[in-house]
Amino acid sequence: MITRRNVAAFAILSVLGASCSCDAFSPIAASRPAALQALRVASVSPPQQTTSPLEQDETYSKNFGLIDECAASGQPADGLYDAVRYIDRNALTLYPDEAAKRELWDRAHGSWKLQLATGGGKFTAFKPVPIFAYAMIDDKCFGNGVGFNEGSIILSLLGPHYFNAKRRQMGIGIEEMYLFSNEVTSFVPGFMKDGMGLGKTPEDYKSAQSRLPTFTIIGASDKSLIARGGTGGIAIWTKLEKDIRPAAYGTPES
Repeated sequence: MITRRNVAAFAILSVLGASCSCDAFSPIAASRPAALQALRVASVSPPQQTTSPLEQDETYSKNFGLIDECAASGQPADGLYDAVRYIDRNALTLYPDEAAKRELWDRAHGSWKLQLATGGGKFTAFKPVPIFAYAMIDDKCFGNGVGFNEGSIILSLLGPHYFNAKRRQMGIGIEEMYLFSNEVTSFVPGFMKDGMGLGKTPEDYKSAQSRLPTFTIIGASDKSLIARGGTGGIAIWTKLEKDIRPAAYGTPES
């Protein structure tokens, strides 16, 4: 359910719930978002073959295979919640260090369609999301919105993200609003800006003793993304084939 307080993340955090202290985040991009821009030194000795915890865990691969299938179809299947919970409960093993968590973060980049959600921490059944809602993560910004389909976006929000690798949490700010890919930030009434948190920084939230909208990344593959909100709600996205930014923000197509 979308409220005035959490409309800042209406397409995602409305089904997840946002909760996290601003102190947890280290800004990756402190400057104004540049969403309208496009998105190891080799060893002398022969490289040693190593496998990651993800590659070694056959149960992880099996569970993520089910998650990928459900994300693509938009329909839940028996065992989906258990598959997600396996990854969530074994996060310390699956992502044992900052490097593994950074790799997870990199996999979370891209354009995603929201497909399934539990609706809250007390629910264990995933349900299809009946509207087209998207999320976008690039090197500097987080964006989300709703529309008719990936080529026709009605309302979009855009702002910097603040990723805490240790906790696998991404906080989001909002600096711009778009209608049908046209920026309308300057036309938004003051009371709406306040309710949405438009233009607020982590420091502003801290001063107001309120919480920066955030969610925790549970897992990501090249096909699907899983995240949990502060109230425990879990959502699953499927990766879009096309970059959503041209339709949502009017950026040139790459």
